[in-house]
Amino acid sequence: MNHIIANLETLLAKGPDNVLIRFGLGNAYLHAKEFSKAVEHFAKAVEFDPRYSAAWKGYGKALAENQQLPEAIEAYTKGIEVAEARGDIQATKEMKVFLKRLHGSPPPVLDSLIA
Repeated sequence: MNHIIANLETLLAKGPDNVLIRFGLGNAYLHAKEFSKAVEHFAKAVEFDPRYSAAWKGYGKALAENQQLPEAIEAYTKGIEVAEARGDIQATKEMKVFLKRLHGSPPPVLDSLIA
């Protein structure tokens, strides 16, 4: 277990449980490629704060990496809805690209990058 995970797990064990610890653990486990643990922590993060678009994005990615594709599609769909409602344009764009990839569509080519 890496240092960040160990520290966050210690904080979680001492309490109180909260969205930031769960989001941090989700990201740490995602980067460590421990996808089922990442899923668990992101699920708790969006439970704590259903309007946290970054947590929805991480949740969708963790689910996809864990080969839970229908659940990943559902998470990204909900995340896009949340991000749009909050005006979080960047998170909306990113999740739309990830969602298209899960549906088998290639991401759109950004003309501004080609020019």
